[in-house]
Amino acid sequence: MSGSTKSRGGLLRPEKGDAAHRVTFVELFFDLVFVFAVTQISHSLIEHQDALTLAQTLILIGAVWRVWVDTTWVTNWLDPEHSRVRGMLFVLMLLGVLMSSAIPEAFGDRALLFAGTMVTLQLGRSVFTALAFRRARPDNYRNYLRIIVWNLGTSVLWISGAFVPDETRLWVWLAAVIIDMAGPRLRFAVPGLGRSDVDSWNVSGEHMAERVSLFLIIVLGESILITGGSFADGNLGPLDALAFLAAFTSTVLMWLLYFNHGQEHGSDYISESSRPGVVARAAYTYIPILLVVGILLTAVADEIVLVHPLGGDEGPGLERWTAGLICGSSIVYLLGNLLFKHAVGLRWLKSHLAGAAALLVLALTFSSIAPLLLSWLANLILVAVVVSDHVSHRRRTRESVSPGAA
Repeated sequence: MSGSTKSRGGLLRPEKGDAAHRVTFVELFFDLVFVFAVTQISHSLIEHQDALTLAQTLILIGAVWRVWVDTTWVTNWLDPEHSRVRGMLFVLMLLGVLMSSAIPEAFGDRALLFAGTMVTLQLGRSVFTALAFRRARPDNYRNYLRIIVWNLGTSVLWISGAFVPDETRLWVWLAAVIIDMAGPRLRFAVPGLGRSDVDSWNVSGEHMAERVSLFLIIVLGESILITGGSFADGNLGPLDALAFLAAFTSTVLMWLLYFNHGQEHGSDYISESSRPGVVARAAYTYIPILLVVGILLTAVADEIVLVHPLGGDEGPGLERWTAGLICGSSIVYLLGNLLFKHAVGLRWLKSHLAGAAALLVLALTFSSIAPLLLSWLANLILVAVVVSDHVSHRRRTRESVSPGAA
């Protein structure tokens, strides 16, 4: 791209200067809707701990993530400080609040409210963005025409799914999420309109990296809220204190795994890439959903540990469920970090693979031990991965500066 954005389209972000990369206050304001959405999702699984609710939760996470990340791509190109773009975000916020309010009953009586608001949000934003690009950036305009076609296709599934029985709705909406997720990978191919050119996805890497990081902070914040709320409602005895410390420690370890070194490296990598759109598609569109799922499932596992630190008398089925949540959530989060770090130019990290394998063995071998002890053992594995990651980072730093020093 060349020339000044202001001369080419008043709704577009400047291409140079701080404004090209800055995360604006209205974007942070927009994120508050997703604080509500994340709370609704996590509490639904806490209240109904079974495989069906877990499957429904994963579908809802996928839907909410697509809404948020698609909007992030838009605000990477459009200027949130422009009054019309800001107005669009306010409308999206309203729709997002309505959508989030329906989450607990999305597979029940409020299915149409959830699907209808989400479809309106997705289509409305895409149409607005296409019109903003129409004269200033023809390639992006055609890209959003394709996206609108994809939005229309999945809208049929979302809306029709709201009218079918609950059991069928799960499969219809799963298909909608899969198609939504496949769009960027297939470059929104549409007969007659062709495929999008990923080189036209010229995003600000710094902005994209910071936006995704802030969303992860939101999800980590939900984990803190659950931990603090459960501890405040507990008996405040020694076991409660140990469970609280285990939950808080797991949250800190998850923060360290992503933010200690990975976040900054990822931001630098995408900012320096000649094809930032390709990096953003993998590292900041697809992979973070694993991190989000890992954190949310960890929050649910922490709630179980806080309420039943020594387990209960419900039988081996619940023991396996609890062990699966405690260890499985950390496995998902580790694999998400592994894929993210590889997507931003690092080698496959053996420490992350070893940690995931150790957690799997822990879940399969020690599912019958007290949840509190299992939680601390899982934390010890994460500590080992964090330490190994830090050592690897220092080694890479020394290797990168040694040629210059010579």
